[in-house]
Amino acid sequence: MPEGEMVTPVQPYAARKRYACPGCNGFIEPGEGHLVVVPDDYPDLRRHWHRACWFLEQRRRHGR
Repeated sequence: MPEGEMVTPVQPYAARKRYACPGCNGFIEPGEGHLVVVPDDYPDLRRHWHRACWFLEQRRRHGR
């Protein structure tokens, strides 16, 4: 995974589709606020994450 990502929050009113979260393999349902993470070098690898899953992923990556 590249070093940098652009992280964009998605407000509940703007979340209109169901997505699979790569952090927990669970679903992000329509109407659920979450984050869109786009790797700087690979924009086609955009993923939708639960906020808590992304926080845990950052801790895992940085060894905390």
